[in-house]
Amino acid sequence: MSDGTEGLRVLVTCRQMQNVMDEFQPRFDAAGIEVVQPEVVQQPSEEELAGMIGDFDGMIAGDDPLSASVLEHSGKLRVISKWGVGTDGIDKDAAAARGIAVTRTPNVFGDEVADVAIGFMAILARQLHRLHNSVVAGEWMKHEGMSLSDKTLGIVGLGDIGRGVARRGAGFGMTLLGYDIVEPDAATLALGLSPASLDELLAASDVIVLCCPLTPETRHIIDAEALAKTKRGVHLINVARGPLVDEPALVEALASGQVGAAGLDVFESEPLPADSRLREFEQCVFGTHNGSNTREGNLRASARAVDNVLSGLGVSE
Repeated sequence: MSDGTEGLRVLVTCRQMQNVMDEFQPRFDAAGIEVVQPEVVQQPSEEELAGMIGDFDGMIAGDDPLSASVLEHSGKLRVISKWGVGTDGIDKDAAAARGIAVTRTPNVFGDEVADVAIGFMAILARQLHRLHNSVVAGEWMKHEGMSLSDKTLGIVGLGDIGRGVARRGAGFGMTLLGYDIVEPDAATLALGLSPASLDELLAASDVIVLCCPLTPETRHIIDAEALAKTKRGVHLINVARGPLVDEPALVEALASGQVGAAGLDVFESEPLPADSRLREFEQCVFGTHNGSNTREGNLRASARAVDNVLSGLGVSE
């Protein structure tokens, strides 16, 4: 047991981390740290978080809404170890003001999320979900799909996930365009990707995949104005953050045919509300913010998250 760690408590609200906790519990036990895992569907509410975080020294968080008002109740909390890359749900200024370190786990499941993006792309192009449903219903639907070879794939966000999408898109024989606020490096360009402005990408792409982080600048990066600039019938895929897309604008674009189909693993409100009009469009495919969720990816991200929380608590193993 490490000196000075007796009595420390860690809250784990990330569902994926909870799913593999048996693999990592011995590290906490060896340090004498108590781990608490509340039942989680997607993430706790602000009210739930405010009522619990003050009792813990460290936290492994998923996409929890750790706002300034929640962090007012942080008590003795010293470190928030974000499981995953996006920290848009954490008020980092409020955390810093309270001496709470915020860490994350980059570059651990880019391939997993890229797999889902490409899966959506293939399903939408051939409407495989509708063919499946027709067979289950005792029917025999024939749908004329879209070939992917020689089409243009526009990738918004050229980090680990975006590069994974590019590699896979190249395998389909697609022309690759990429937009990012950061100039792509040589390794990214070597994938055969051509840098483009956002407007150029919107105008030229047959399929658009969103892989960028959520920031004030990227919130609703796909809105009514952006959708009006796309090719009619474009396919839109979002495997990053729901608020990148203005959902009412997307609904209208789907209804008009400006957007031909959409594959969404993430939404502005999660789980997707029962009254969401997005449910009306059978040409669309939806996920449950589950793009990173493989056993291998979970273990990689969880190992990094545990490293970060233990380091933040001063535990030497």
